[in-house]
Amino acid sequence: MNTEISDQESAVGGLIQKAYDMLVASDAEAAQRALEEALVVDFDHQEVKYGLKCLNWWLEQIKRIDDFEAPYNQGVFILSQWRPYYGFLDHFEGHYENCQYAIRRFVSSTALDFFQDILGDGVNEYGPDLLLQVGRCYKGTGNYEEALKYLEQAVRFRREDGETIAELADVNALLAETRLAKALFREAFFLDPQKIDLYAMESELIIRLRDRVKKETGKSGPELCEWIPVYGCLLGVFSVKRELKPVELGRLKQSIFSLENEMRSSHDADGLIKPRLINRYFWLIDHFENTREAPGIIEETMLKIKIIDRSVYDWYIR
Repeated sequence: MNTEISDQESAVGGLIQKAYDMLVASDAEAAQRALEEALVVDFDHQEVKYGLKCLNWWLEQIKRIDDFEAPYNQGVFILSQWRPYYGFLDHFEGHYENCQYAIRRFVSSTALDFFQDILGDGVNEYGPDLLLQVGRCYKGTGNYEEALKYLEQAVRFRREDGETIAELADVNALLAETRLAKALFREAFFLDPQKIDLYAMESELIIRLRDRVKKETGKSGPELCEWIPVYGCLLGVFSVKRELKPVELGRLKQSIFSLENEMRSSHDADGLIKPRLINRYFWLIDHFENTREAPGIIEETMLKIKIIDRSVYDWYIR
């Protein structure tokens, strides 16, 4: 009996691995057949059922690409389904990383095929949008060097776009360029946390920070994105800093002034405004610590942090 069970487990395990290999090779139909065969062997196998549900979810979405005529729009549509997909995954109790790795490779390769049709024509009418999407796809397929090439080009066009800079940071982290990744992530989350898709990030650097902040604060969605840079500072993850240019310092002070007014008048100040304001306070303090100017401003800013969130203040000074 034990031998029989062992043989069954071995057969199912082999079919699961075959399915994942087929997904990495972009053969979704073969992957589906392998998982269905595994389900016949063991109809109650949790990973098999999980893998089938995930694959079938994506196959249903891919059927919809005929609604879009241009290859660029078809590729963008596929990538746009990551957010609803992670919402779909929230309904599962378990998580199988090998399955998600294979799914990510399959989806990224599928989207990349549409974008490469455009690149092959030598026509770049989509500019940085296309560069960003291609870079994302190469990252998803595990080709980080190629992803870096496209994302660096995209950032040259979008020097103040948090979404693009976060993707570049993620690839640098995956390439073990940790110092640069930290600096870029800090920049991206200052510019616009709401544009950054946390669940599209693949590096351990940002995944661990995301999970830690979620655990510490209980926040999710837009609020989680705003607290990421605050805890990134407190935990020493966003530790690579730079001195601000005069025009940047002026914009930072104006942003702080506006947020302080919003916080005084808003009924939901603790939602998005407070963490956004605290992060800007951190940037202001860092600037004056680096330049060793105006120590009074540092003390004043520390007092403001203490007033709006004592726990953050206590953590910051310890």
